[in-house]
Amino acid sequence: MWPWLAWAVFLLGADQITKTLILNHYQLGDSTFITSFFNIVRAHNTGAAFSFLSDAGGWQRWLFTGIGVVATIFIVWQLRAHPGQKLFSFALSSILGGAVGNVVDRLMHGYVVDFLQFHYAGWYFPSFNLADSAITVGAACLILDELLRVRRER
Repeated sequence: MWPWLAWAVFLLGADQITKTLILNHYQLGDSTFITSFFNIVRAHNTGAAFSFLSDAGGWQRWLFTGIGVVATIFIVWQLRAHPGQKLFSFALSSILGGAVGNVVDRLMHGYVVDFLQFHYAGWYFPSFNLADSAITVGAACLILDELLRVRRER
């Protein structure tokens, strides 16, 4: 289980370092053009994915923090039960690192710091961060792990 927890801690650290850099060098809304399709921007998300419930009045901070804490407990329990399942454990530990990174933001700031922004022809994908990326990669790996498991059972 320890290598998987170490991976989660690494992701958490990388996430928090990048967010601290953004907070120290950008004001809310500041943006730096990187390529024709990518910017670094400082954005605050008080909601969940795609700013879901961001204007709910503040209670969502505690709801999403609680969900993150429950997810953390469940993931650690699963990592302890299945440490030898490499893809499954990688997926869960990636989700763990990302979830804890966003919970830390909610507790420290009351919002999640987002800074990666992709765009094309005037259309902007919602800004996100390394924690969100880790959660997304982890979710994709969970799906792949399940597809491979079903295939092996045939």
